[in-house]
Amino acid sequence: MLVENPVLDEEDLRLLRLLATGVPLETVARRSGMSERTVRRRIRAICDRLGVTAPIQAVVWAARRGML
Repeated sequence: MLVENPVLDEEDLRLLRLLATGVPLETVARRSGMSERTVRRRIRAICDRLGVTAPIQAVVWAARRGML
């Protein structure tokens, strides 16, 4: 179930932008200054907030709304 108006902060959007480039999670973590585990948890939380099951769905959701 997709959520209409979830709250995504700038850090959430930054993670989604990095994911959208196709770089590995390790690179996303390094560029974000976080551990890979933290990035995985944050991405999971974003997906949960958006009501999607996969990170790519979160990227598409944000892109379609002009957020990325």
